[in-house]
Amino acid sequence: SSGINAEYGVFLNKKKLVGAKVSKTGKDVRWTKNVGLGIKTPREAIEGTYIDKKCPFTGDVAIRGRLLRGTINNMKMKRTLTIRRDYLHYIKKYNRFEKRHKNISAHVSPAFIDLNKGDTVLVGQCRPLSKTVRFNVLKVIATSAADKKKFSKF
Repeated sequence: SSGINAEYGVFLNKKKLVGAKVSKTGKDVRWTKNVGLGIKTPREAIEGTYIDKKCPFTGDVAIRGRLLRGTINNMKMKRTLTIRRDYLHYIKKYNRFEKRHKNISAHVSPAFIDLNKGDTVLVGQCRPLSKTVRFNVLKVIATSAADKKKFSKF
């Protein structure tokens, strides 16, 4: 059958366990995982009700490899955003630098509800989640109201 119930790694029903963890509100605590690297699991991931198999906190995705930071450039996709990473490239002949940038697609968990364009986020590398997505948003570093395309290094 199709639908969310047939999705891999999603168990919607409660597993009744003796001595199971119960939150302060009296509800059962949902399964979450510590991704490591000193990154805290968001409260929304622990207390929320969303189902996302690609979420690094509640899904079946391991964070390994690179950790990158960038500015949110595009949020028009469903549960995916594009970050812009600015850097300088040295030209030996002219003894100067030129500005360059790379765009990276990253999966964004529903645990991060209030992200906006221009915010700085930390993304961690994971297995390929789609054709272009190989990173997952782990943390919001800074929020910004800046909406213009700018070189943020200096």
